[in-house]
Amino acid sequence: MAIYLIRHGQDDETIRGGWSETPLTKEGRQQIEGLENYFKSLDISAVYSSDLTRAMETTEILSHFKPKIPIYYDERLREINNGLLAGMPNSQAEKEYPTLHFKQLAWQQKYPKGESPEMFYERISTIWEELSKLSDQNIAIVTHGGVINIILHHVNQKYYSNKNESIFIPTGSITIVD
Repeated sequence: MAIYLIRHGQDDETIRGGWSETPLTKEGRQQIEGLENYFKSLDISAVYSSDLTRAMETTEILSHFKPKIPIYYDERLREINNGLLAGMPNSQAEKEYPTLHFKQLAWQQKYPKGESPEMFYERISTIWEELSKLSDQNIAIVTHGGVINIILHHVNQKYYSNKNESIFIPTGSITIVD
């Protein structure tokens, strides 16, 4: 069984992501369209996707390459819930919350009206365990960089903390987990 972890295409980098409903940029759509030949070659039985706009748009583009593959949207595949900062322009966030960054949060410290790194890790670990035990068929998961980081740490049995250096996951990329 292989699971293909697909990071959504590029979105607006001038705002705070997290649970924002930011759409893909033109470049982001082009990144995903560039996956056409590779995605068509994959033997997958289903696509599971975050229900945030940038992931849903990515999934929509991919669905044109394999129109008969079932798609399931799941809010548990969302990026960290950054609460009040979701969709906020970076300039505004730096003024109103200058020290509020993911790597600066304590493990159990929540974003205002959001979740903590611990809650994020537990949510992603739980959905990963569920999806990885579905069947012996290959699936694709369309999600976010933070989610993929947690999954890769979990799969490789490596210690995860929001204080660790993140694994670089480019937008519009596919990471394979066997």
